[in-house]
Formats: sequence, C-alpha cells, structure tokens
Amino acid sequence: MTDLMSIARRMIRCPRAFDPEQGASTRAKFAGLEAPLLDLIAGASGCSPYLRGLCQSEADWLVDALNAPEEAFEALLHDAQAAPLDDVALTLRQAKRRVALITALADLSGVWSLADVTARLSQFADLAVGQALKAAIQSELRRGKIPGQTEDDLDCAGGMVVLAMGKMGAGELNYSSDIDLICLFDETRFDASDYNTARTGFVRATRKMAATLNDRTAQGYVFRTDLRLRPDPAVTPVCLAMARAEAYYESLGRTWERAAYIKARACAGDVRAGERFLQTLTPFVWRRHLDFAAIEDAHTMRLRIREHKGLPQQITLPGHDMKLGRGGIREIEFFTQTQQLISGGRDPDLRVRGTVEGMTRLAQKDWIPEDVARELTGHYMFHRSVEHRVQMIHDAQTHDLPNSAEGFERLAALMDRTSPVLKEELLDRLSSVHSRMEGFFCHDDPRPVATAPKEPLDDDLIARWESYPALRSDRARQIFRRLKPEILSRLSASADSQATLRAFDGFLAGLPAGVQLLSMFEARPQLLDLLVDIAGTAPGLAAYLSRNARVFDAVIAGHFFSDWPGEAALRDELAAQLSPQGDYEAELDRARAWAKEWHFRVGVHHLRGLIDADQAGRQYADLAAAVLGALWPRVEAQFAVKHGPPPGRGAIVLAMGSLGAGKLNAKSDLDLIVIYDAPGDGSSDGPRPLPTRMYYARLTQALITALTAPMAEGKLYEVDMRLRPSGNQGPVATSWAAFQAYQSDEAWVWEHLALTRARAVAGPQDLAQDVEACRLALLAKKGEAGRVRAGVAEMRARIAEAKAPDGRWDTKLGAGRMQDIELIAQAGALMAADARRDVSSGLQAGRAIGWLSAEDTGKLQSAYTLCWIITQIARLLGDATLQVDKLGQGGCAMLLRETGFDSMDALQTKLDEVVMTAAQIIDQALRD
Repeated sequence: MTDLMSIARRMIRCPRAFDPEQGASTRAKFAGLEAPLLDLIAGASGCSPYLRGLCQSEADWLVDALNAPEEAFEALLHDAQAAPLDDVALTLRQAKRRVALITALADLSGVWSLADVTARLSQFADLAVGQALKAAIQSELRRGKIPGQTEDDLDCAGGMVVLAMGKMGAGELNYSSDIDLICLFDETRFDASDYNTARTGFVRATRKMAATLNDRTAQGYVFRTDLRLRPDPAVTPVCLAMARAEAYYESLGRTWERAAYIKARACAGDVRAGERFLQTLTPFVWRRHLDFAAIEDAHTMRLRIREHKGLPQQITLPGHDMKLGRGGIREIEFFTQTQQLISGGRDPDLRVRGTVEGMTRLAQKDWIPEDVARELTGHYMFHRSVEHRVQMIHDAQTHDLPNSAEGFERLAALMDRTSPVLKEELLDRLSSVHSRMEGFFCHDDPRPVATAPKEPLDDDLIARWESYPALRSDRARQIFRRLKPEILSRLSASADSQATLRAFDGFLAGLPAGVQLLSMFEARPQLLDLLVDIAGTAPGLAAYLSRNARVFDAVIAGHFFSDWPGEAALRDELAAQLSPQGDYEAELDRARAWAKEWHFRVGVHHLRGLIDADQAGRQYADLAAAVLGALWPRVEAQFAVKHGPPPGRGAIVLAMGSLGAGKLNAKSDLDLIVIYDAPGDGSSDGPRPLPTRMYYARLTQALITALTAPMAEGKLYEVDMRLRPSGNQGPVATSWAAFQAYQSDEAWVWEHLALTRARAVAGPQDLAQDVEACRLALLAKKGEAGRVRAGVAEMRARIAEAKAPDGRWDTKLGAGRMQDIELIAQAGALMAADARRDVSSGLQAGRAIGWLSAEDTGKLQSAYTLCWIITQIARLLGDATLQVDKLGQGGCAMLLRETGFDSMDALQTKLDEVVMTAAQIIDQALRD
C-alpha cells in the first residue's frame, strides 16, 4: 500500500477534543502513529464515547486501516462475504464495528466526502442483508421448508428478494441508521399446493434475517431493521407474495408509498425477480401525466408528521429534529421527491434514487431553478453532516440537536467549530429551508386578495360550478375555492368578460375530474392566464381542452416555447415513443396523445402571436407528415403478423393536396394515395397469406383505421382517398404499374393538376424516388397550355355549380378565393413543369412562362395570403367559415393583429376587394 493513501496525507480538517483527558488517554494507545492521526484519534475520542470505545477495542486493526482506509474497507467486505454462513452473526458484528470506526474517522478528517460515507455505509448494509438472508434461507432449504428449491438456489434465496427502501435504497444511509426493508417472494416459482408452505418458510427466514441484523448481543448489533414499509403491515406477514403486493399498490397504494418507491432497490436475494417487480410498479409510481396533486399529498404528510411528533411551531435549536423538524432533512427530501413525482412520469431522466442527484436532474431539465437546487443541495449536505455527528457521539439513532449548552459544545468540537458559530449557521440554514418549503407546499395561509372584478359576472352561472363533475370530490372543491378569486379576477380582466366566463364555464363543465388539473393551476398560476386567453379567444379550443386537459402538461414539460423541431425530428421522436409500447392499440393511443400535444402547441403559439398563419400551416403539415412517417411502419408490422411482410418493394404513402404542398390548417383532413410495387399474380408469405392486390388494399384500410378510429385518445386525422386513380371507383391501393399507365393514358387534367402537389411521406425510399421521377416526367409531358387552361376552366365551372360560397367571409370557395387561386397555381406549375409544390411557386411558374404578369401574380398572391390568414384563424377558433358575429373581442383582436387592419369593417372591405380582383385576373387568364 502507498503512503499517499494514508489519512494523514489527505486530512483537511480535524475535530477538537471536548474532553481532552479522554482524548489523551486514547491517543496514548497509538503512540507510534503520525501526529495528524494522533490528533484525529484524540479529537474523535474526546468528543464521542462511542468512537473512543471503538478505537480502544479495534486498536490493532485500526493502525493499518488508517494508512489505507479504502483498502481496509474493501477487505472488510471481502472477509465478511467469505466467512462461513454459520458464523454470520458474529462476522457481521465485527465488520460493523470496524466499518463504523473507519467511516467516522475518514468522515471527520474530510478524507471521504458525505457521498463517499453514505455510499460505503449503504454498500456494507447490502452485504449484511445479503449474508443474513443467505444464512436464514440456507437453514430453511436444509430442512426442506421451501418446496422445490435446493441449496443450489441459495444465491437467489429460493425466489425471495429484499427491497432496500429509504436511504438504503438510495445509497445514502446515515451514520447510525436503521434500514427499511420490504421482503417479497416470487410465487410463480411454486405450485398452488406448495404456496402456503413456501410462504411460511420465507416468513420464518425473514424473521431470522432481521434478528441476525437487529438483535443486540455482547458483540453489538449490525443494523436496526424496520419491515413496516410493506403493504398494510398491521395485517400482512413480514414476507409477501409479489402478486399480492402488486395488487395492493394498484388498488390501494397511496402517495407516500409512491414516494417511497422512488428510492426502492432490490439489494439481496433474487435480484432479477425484484427488478421485474419494481418494473411492474412503474405505472403506480410514475404517472403518465404531470401530477401536481402530489404537492398537496406531500404537504398533508408534512403536517401529519409534525402533529404526530409534536414538533414545535417555531425553529428553536435546543432539541430540534434535524430530520423531521421545520427546515430539516425530510423537508428537502419531500421537495425533491414531490417534484420527481410530478414530472417523472413524462421524463424518465428524473427517475433517480438519490436526493442530491434528484435535485441536480431537476435543475438540468429546467423543472426547478439552478440556484434553488444549488442552495438546497448545500443545506442538505450540511444537515446530513450534522446528523452524522449527532449520531457518532453515542451511536444513537437520533436526529435531535443537543438540549444543553454542554451538548452543543461537544457537537461543535466534533465539527471543529465554536458553539456560537455552529448555532448561527444552523439557524440560518434551517430558516432558509423552511422558507423555501413553506413557499412550495403551504396553502394554510390565505393567498393575497385578488383584484376586484372590473364588472359584475354572472353569479347564477358561477353558482353552478361546484355541481360539475370536476368538483364532485371534497379535495377538488377545497383546491378550487382557493383558486376561485384568482380565476374570477382573470375572467373579469379579459376583453369580453361575459363571453370568456361562458367559455370557461364550458371548459369546467366538460372536465371529467378536477384534482390534478386544479393542482396544476395552483402550482403554476400562469396556466390560468393561458386558459383565460384561450377561453376568451378560442372557445372551441377551450372545449377541446376540457376533454384533453392533460395537454397542459406539454406547456410545462420540455421546451414548449422553443423553436419548431421540423418534420424529421418529430418523426424520430414519435417513432421512439412508439417502439417501447409493445401493444398495437397502446401505440395508436400514444400516437394520438403525442400528436394532440404538438397540435395544441402549434395552436397556442399561433394564438399568442409567436408564429403567424403561414408558419402554423407549415407546422401542422410537418406534424401530419411525421405521424404518417412514424405510424406507417407500425401499421405494416402489425399487419405482417397475420399476413406476412409486404410483397415486392412495399408501398409508399403519397400526400396530396394541402399536405403534399406542406401547408395545413388547424382542422385539415389528409388527402392520401397508397402506391405499391409487387407482382400482380403473387401473394404474401405469412400465416394467412393474401393475394397482392388484396394485401395492399387491406393494408391501406389498416392505415386509414389507425388514423381515423375513435379510441381513448380520440382520432388522429380524417382521411380522404378520393384523389387516387379513378377516385372512389378505383381500388383503395394502386399498383405502381397501374398508376403509371393511368396517369399516362387515362387521367383527367384535374388529376395532373393534383400531381403538382404530390409528395411521398412514408414508405421505401427507392419506390418514393421512382414515383417522384414519374411525377416530374408527367408534368413535363402533360402541361400543354391549351389543354390545361380548358381543363381548369371546366373544373372551375363544376365547382361553382356544386358548391356556393358560405357568405362574404368564406375564404375557400368561390371566385377569387383560395381554391380558385390554388387551381391557377397548379396550372402554372403543370404548364411550366415546375417541381415545386406550394401556391407561391406555382404562381411564379405561371409568370415565368408568360401566362401571368408580374402585377397579376402579386395580386393573386396577396389575395391568397389574406384568405389563408382568415382561414387558418377561423379553423383555430373553431369555425369552418369565419362567423364574425360569434368571434368575440379576443378573436377579432387576433385576426386584426395578424392581418394588420384597424377594424373588421376595413378587413371585410379589403377582402371583398382582393377577391374580386383575383377573380377578374383568373377569368382573364383562362380566356386568353
């Protein structure tokens, strides 16, 4: 061993002997050691009767251990594990004394950090539990009391596992800690007839294990052991079947038990079975959605602890409980665990056991401010250090500060401080933590009085609220009553308070439950501002929120207000979320929930002016293309289970219409064509093979179902397949050969116009490239000007005869409106053989071939832009065609803000003008 490993070379602090005489007498036993080590032994022995006794009883071992503490610790673990199981009680007690001694001296000298100390204490606890369990199980196996198991099964304890809970589970045991354990066994190892015998054997083994660790003998004890964290400990045996425990947590588990399982870890016995059990509890511990109700539960637990322990209302240092008292360790742990419970269901990175690591992760993922994490981490580490020194004095499982001046002097000496300095730091840190926690948890004190309403609201409507389903529980009503003044104040301050009140009423009436959402509003009041903004501007969106309130999670989680990620990143994200699901219906529901969150994000960004109508259109299209790109492989894989993989080269999904052009509105359906390439006389190779044509027809129907089926999370999109060859009369999936032949020899002009906006969004790349090459060739071949203009004129006439505009604000149908201008843009692209798909490019292509003048192109573009803005906002606010009389002040303000007009009359006048001008330009272009 190297001299550099010695504690003497690495010491950064040293305790002072509170009782110099006791310190000197112990120091004399180690006369040959270096002065720094002698000072350390004298200081520790002069403050702690417990450490003085250990130094004297373990003097021979300690000399070498001080020269290489890490090696000494590892040797202790090795020797304890190698010792015969028949001697386990004696072996572990000796190891415990030496672990306690070297840990204390390495801690007091600053050679080991707090994290080192707690990790090594936990490491020894793991070994002690494992050895004690093996010894107990070995006894049962030798007597044949665990059916079907032999001593070959000793390493996995015959199917029994011990879960380490609390600080042991997190790897952060304190110096004189008890250990919280839950003992389970895997009932699937045993026949039903052997179940009771096996359970009795495991119960007996658990008691023997606990006695080995817990009983105090002439050689001391190993760990005080607590088995009361198991389900319903008053009536259940000390070792439970995993299935019974799982059933309990699924039906009766409480928030404090969820918090406890954050730190749970399989530490001994059948660790694999234990890990599987913990995995089954993931939905119990980590809720899928943000769980702000956990704040209320944690606050209730805090109050119950204070009441049960009779803790004082104020922080007074003498006798203060550093663990459970105000500003103490448990407060910081509650804060961290509560934040993890709130957010960990959505963010697996937060599912860590350690308190410090938990706060670090929360700060890294922007769930708590970095300065708060840094401050609380500092307080936590100081509190734990004080706790350790309090326990070192007499090896007592206590967390209480001394009650006497002499006791504080002793503690201060062990920490190499003066008593006044220590007291001042303790009071400052405890008060700081207490202030932070009261701000986070406490709802006891009344909130500031909300601003008085600007004008009276409808009292009769408000009086109905507590009869709604969302407020049927006492807990929901309690939270709502705290929020109500703020809600009314915000409603009154909106542009049209009565209309906003009615929209909020519709939102509240539609909520199936309220505790989670109301807790979220209480914890994040800025969400109320967003809700009122939505209710006052977009009642349809508010109604959607009442049915899908969990999308508020997206506002808080992740990077809701960051830049748009783009189609490729969205597709990859959804694909990653679908891959772990396993169950096809679960995948489809997950896709729906995911897409709605992103759809909601686009709407909120548009509503708040963070993006304009054009950007919103591109983002809606990116989202739809990403859904198709990620979902199509899942649909194919599910279909292949019965019918085999796709024959031939497979199939692509071709986006047409607005999706093909990359610009959707908030309520667009999807125009799609499926093209496959496979021999027509072949069939699939699977358990239930299908002829090629039938295979792809049914596969296409499966895609339509995946998108349109109403499930728990609703629908994804409506789908329109009428743009396929021969429309509704043709097959739902088209073969590549038939597609080429039809487009070349039979297709109408309008079908070639539609191709100007076609693009592949899913399927094999090589087939997609072939279809794109065919598209470009067709544009070059089928764009004869006279034919195209005649076809467009005929199509305009048919549309006008079939569908009349729905009033002056219909921006889609009618002469000079969106559909009309889109036809001209597609005609320009077809005649110019321009590969670009958007309206602006099509108009520019028409100009490039001399069909449209520069002035006319600009006027058509201006008309289209204004119609698009109005259409996009109308769809967002809930209408197919803008209903000005129902728009409300918020909706009008949004529309005027984005179009740049001062009044709705001015906007309507401008719309009439540009539409009329566009119609005249189009009429002239088709006559020439």
